[in-house]
Amino acid sequence: MNDQVLALLKKDILLEFRQKHTFYGIILYIASTIFLIYLSLPESPDAQVWNSLFWVIQLFVCVNAVAKSFLQENKGRMLYFYSISSPVQFILGKLIFNVFLMLFMSAISLVLFFVFLGNPTINTLQFLGIVLLGGTGISLVFTLMSAIAAKAQQNAALIAILGFPVILPQLMLLIKLSKAAFAEVFRDGAITQLVGLTALMDVLVVVLAIVLFPYLWKD
Repeated sequence: MNDQVLALLKKDILLEFRQKHTFYGIILYIASTIFLIYLSLPESPDAQVWNSLFWVIQLFVCVNAVAKSFLQENKGRMLYFYSISSPVQFILGKLIFNVFLMLFMSAISLVLFFVFLGNPTINTLQFLGIVLLGGTGISLVFTLMSAIAAKAQQNAALIAILGFPVILPQLMLLIKLSKAAFAEVFRDGAITQLVGLTALMDVLVVVLAIVLFPYLWKD
C-alpha cells in the first residue's frame, strides 16, 4: 500500500469522524432493527432463522454504511482527487476504507445479535471468520456499485438496482457457508470449496473495480 492510498484512506477516516451523526445513525439503525426483531419474536429464533436474519440485516447495513461513499463526493472534490492521484489508488483507498467500516458494523451487529437473540452457533470463532469474509465481500460489491451510480447523476436507487443481482448469489453462498458454524454436516472439502469460492468472488470484484473505475474516472 503506497503513500497516496494511505493518504486517501486517512482522508475518508477523518471525514467519517467529522460526520459523526452519520456514523452514529448507522449504529442506531443496527441496534433499533435488532431490538425490534427481539420484541417481535415470542422466543429466541432457531439457528436457521437466526442465520438468515443476520445476513439480511448485514445487507441493509452495508447499503446504509458503504453505498454512500461515492455519492457524498461532489464534482469539485472529485476534480481535485483527479489531479493528485490515479484512479487505481483512489478506488483502492475507497475499497479498503469501506471494508474496515463494514467489518466494524458487522462486529457490532454480531454482538447485538448475541445479546438480544442468543448465540445458537456451535463454533462461534468459525462464524466470526465467516462474518469477516462476508462483510468484506458485501462492502466490495457495494463500493463498486456506488462508484457506478455516482456517475449516473448521483442516482442512489441505481445502487440497489445494480447491486441486487450481483450480491444475491454471494449472500446465498454466505448463508450456506455459515451453516457450518451451526453444526450442520458438510461433505469433506465442501467448507474449503465454499470459502475459496467466496474469496475468489471478492478478488474478482477488486479486479473489476481496478479495471472499470479508470473509465468512470475519465468521465
